[in-house]
Amino acid sequence: MNRTEREAAVRRILEQAPPQVPPELYADVVRRGGRMLRRRTVARRMMWLLLCAATVAFVVWALTARPWVEPPSQTTPPVTGW
Repeated sequence: MNRTEREAAVRRILEQAPPQVPPELYADVVRRGGRMLRRRTVARRMMWLLLCAATVAFVVWALTARPWVEPPSQTTPPVTGW
């Protein structure tokens, strides 16, 4: 099958009338689509909630642990008797 035959076959397929869709299929598709949208919305909200909770936990940890402060040196004993 060369290019012109393939193009002619595609044109014949595209010119045909689209097949009839059963009416009960539409209701099922709408129900499934609505369910998928609700699940995506819930998942997106849960991800934002998880991100906010992780951010708050990190800020609280950083404020209590203060990792940017250098810990005091404990290797040298205190000098006494001067």
